Amino acid sequence: MSAAKKNKPAFVRRFLASLGPGLIAGAADDDPSGIATYSIAGAQHGVALLWTALLTWPLMAFVQMMCARIGMVTGRGLAGALHRKFPRKLVVVAAVALFAANSINIGADLSGMADAAEMLTHVDSRLFVVLFGVGISVATIFFRYHQIATILKWLAPVLFAYVITGFIVHPDWSKIARAAFIPSWPKNHGEWSTLVAILGTTISPYLFFWQTSQEVEEEKSKGRRMLARRFGASRREIITRKIDIDIGTFFSNLVMFFIILTTAMTLHRIGMTDIKTSKDAAQALFPLAGKFAGTLFTLGVVGTGLLAIPTLTGSAAYALAETFAWREGLDQRFRGARPFYLVIIVSTLIGVVMDFLNVNPVRALYWTAVINGLLAPVLLLGILIAVVDPTVMKQQPSSIPSVIVVSFATLLMFVAAIGMFVF
Repeated sequence: MSAAKKNKPAFVRRFLASLGPGLIAGAADDDPSGIATYSIAGAQHGVALLWTALLTWPLMAFVQMMCARIGMVTGRGLAGALHRKFPRKLVVVAAVALFAANSINIGADLSGMADAAEMLTHVDSRLFVVLFGVGISVATIFFRYHQIATILKWLAPVLFAYVITGFIVHPDWSKIARAAFIPSWPKNHGEWSTLVAILGTTISPYLFFWQTSQEVEEEKSKGRRMLARRFGASRREIITRKIDIDIGTFFSNLVMFFIILTTAMTLHRIGMTDIKTSKDAAQALFPLAGKFAGTLFTLGVVGTGLLAIPTLTGSAAYALAETFAWREGLDQRFRGARPFYLVIIVSTLIGVVMDFLNVNPVRALYWTAVINGLLAPVLLLGILIAVVDPTVMKQQPSSIPSVIVVSFATLLMFVAAIGMFVF
């Protein structure tokens, strides 16, 4: 056997081992509420906004890498790093806003998952709301970080359900290529509003906090539990994480692309534009694209929810714990980090209660978008100010190209936030 063949399994193992925080964060971005947003984009506007998937990939990748770099070189989560540069009151406001937005998002995601499970099993969706909420919370509390990270990493392939569904509907690939590579400027109020929603769903504040805190958890899992031992990152560590994030964000935006494509080629084609939730999209796909495609789409909603909700609850818990100097971390036992885990429990409980109070999930997602639309650009501006400071970044500030791209993303998010109120 040649040396190349012997080394191939070892290379594959190293490659898979290198995938982690970036892959999880990217996959978690396609949560049930995101699926609903992309489904609405395809159903209402056809392939007109398909090009956004190509725009948001590099923006999301650069933003997530900048957040990862903060965690890797400062040894702190995002809230802790921002506190080194800004007054505590500002960080408190950001953390509380994140908690509110995430709790609403969790309610919408639980609703989407429960509706999907009801479609497959014909069991009352409210039972699934409780089952998913309790199950995810218990797993988050009692599993340690490396166990949770491994579970989330292996849940990521569920996203391929949407890629497969896209091929099943037999799209006109020449038309798809034109829509993807030749952007069309939004022509009306509806397209502008959907563009704002896509940006807010893709470049989400909770992922900023989750990505940074995961880097700290990765360091702790390597035995670097003291802050001073976590300062700085080697070139190899940074390159490895960049590959991880590039892959995670690529698949996140690939899934976004295929959800818009699938709903455009089926729902939009026959004029079925009144899509409000992922359940509406899944139900409509069964008679149009076939039972197999509809089932794949529905299973994907449940799988992405299982992936996204721990990141939503966890990011809020990390943000509040660092802001108020609580003991934190998914590697901690419950008794050693009660406030941290109580945030996870309360955030999930709010989501469950929302569903039992019959809160309109579309209205809930609107308010999530409002909070995120205001919070995201402000956070990105704060991140930019922090990453160019050599003192905060332990003499490893972000590169000029990264700062330029994230500055563009920040400007775009500010425009989107203004557009949210104008429209």
